[in-house]
Amino acid sequence: MRKFVLLALLSAFAFAGAAGAAGAADEAAFHIGIVTGTVSQSEDDLRGAELMIQKYGNAAEGGMVTHITYPDNFMSEMETTISQLVGLADDPKMKVIVVNQAIPGTTEGFRRVREKRPDILLFAGEAHEDPGVITTAADIAINADNISRGYTIPLGAQKMGAKTFVHISFPRHMSYETLGRRRAIMEAACKDLGINFVFETAPDPTSDVGVAGAQQFILEKMPAWLEKYGKDTAFFCTNDAHTEPLLKRIAEQGGYFVEADLPSPLMGYPGALGIDLSKEKGDWPAILKKVEESVVKAGGGERMGTWAYSYGYTNSAALAEFGKRIVEGKAKLGNMKDLIACYNEFTPGAKWNASYYTDAGTGVRNKKFVLVQQDTYVFGKGYLNVAETEVPEKYFKIGK
Repeated sequence: MRKFVLLALLSAFAFAGAAGAAGAADEAAFHIGIVTGTVSQSEDDLRGAELMIQKYGNAAEGGMVTHITYPDNFMSEMETTISQLVGLADDPKMKVIVVNQAIPGTTEGFRRVREKRPDILLFAGEAHEDPGVITTAADIAINADNISRGYTIPLGAQKMGAKTFVHISFPRHMSYETLGRRRAIMEAACKDLGINFVFETAPDPTSDVGVAGAQQFILEKMPAWLEKYGKDTAFFCTNDAHTEPLLKRIAEQGGYFVEADLPSPLMGYPGALGIDLSKEKGDWPAILKKVEESVVKAGGGERMGTWAYSYGYTNSAALAEFGKRIVEGKAKLGNMKDLIACYNEFTPGAKWNASYYTDAGTGVRNKKFVLVQQDTYVFGKGYLNVAETEVPEKYFKIGK
C-alpha cells in the first residue's frame, strides 16, 4: 500500500483572526456548509467549524461559512439529519457541504442534495457508513487509517509496556466496516506481538441509557477490569463519550492508553483531569503542553497518549479549506497532495501518513476514500514513531 509521508510546514493560527475579519468585511462569493455533532458528542469537530467561521466569516453576516449541528441521538433522528443537509442546499450560494463526523444517514442526505444541486461538493469526514456506500454519494470521504492503526495501536501499547489489550465497543460500532476490520486486525496484531487481546462490551451512548449512562458504566467497570487484567493493560474504546471516564480511571488507578478512537489532546483529557484550556483555545502546541503537564502530575506520564493535533478539529477545517480551494480553482478534487496540503495547513510540525482505502475482499483501491494517520504522542515520553512503521501486508487482507 503506497503511503504519502508529509511534514506540515504552515500555520493557520497566526492569520486566522485577520483573515476572518477580512472575510466578513466583503460579501462572500460562495458559501461552505459545515455539519458537526454538538459539544457533548463531538466538541473537536465543532471547534474546527468555529475556526473556519473565525477565518472566513459567518454566512449569515456576509461571510462564507454556515455551521449547523446534528442531533445527539442521531441514530433515532436520522430524518432530521437528512433534512438539515437538504436544507443547506436551499442556499443558492452553497458550493461545499462538509459533514464531520459523517454519521449514518449522510449518504442519503448527500444523495438528495445531489439530486437537487449537482453543483455542490460533498465531503464526508470520519464516515460511519461503509466505504462502498458513502462514496456512492460523497465526492470524497476521510477516515482515520483504522486499517494501519489496527496494527500500530497494539504496537504502541507494546512499546509502552502493556501485556494485555482490552478493546471496548458495542454492536453498532462493530457493524461498521472499518471499525470491524480494525478490531479483527488488532486481535491478529496482538497475537503476533505477544499481547493478550480481550473484547469487552459497553453501552451505546445513542441508546436509551444516553451519554451519562454510558459514561457511568465505564467509571464503575474500570476498577474491576484493572483488577481482572492487571495494571499492565492497555485500554481502547471506539466511542468518544467512553473516552473521558476511561482516562479518568487510568490516571487514577493504572493501565495504559495509547490514543483515542478519534485522537486529540482535547479528547477526554480536560474533563477527566479537570484541565482549563480556555486561554489556550486554538493553540495546539500550548494545549498539548498544558495537558501533558496535567497528565504527568496525575501520574499518567509514559502511560497515556494522543495525537498532537486533534483529528476531528483538523477534519472540519481541512475539508472546508479543500472545498474552498477547489471552488476557487486553487486545488483539484482527487489530488492527494492538494488534499493533504489542507491538513498540513492546520497542523504545523505534525507528520501524517495518507493512503487510499483498499477493499479486503477484492483488493480494489477506492480513490474517493482516503485514510489518514498522525503519529502517536505519549505524554512525558514524546512521539512513538509508530506512524512511520511499515505495516506488514498481511494485515491489509484481514476482513471484518
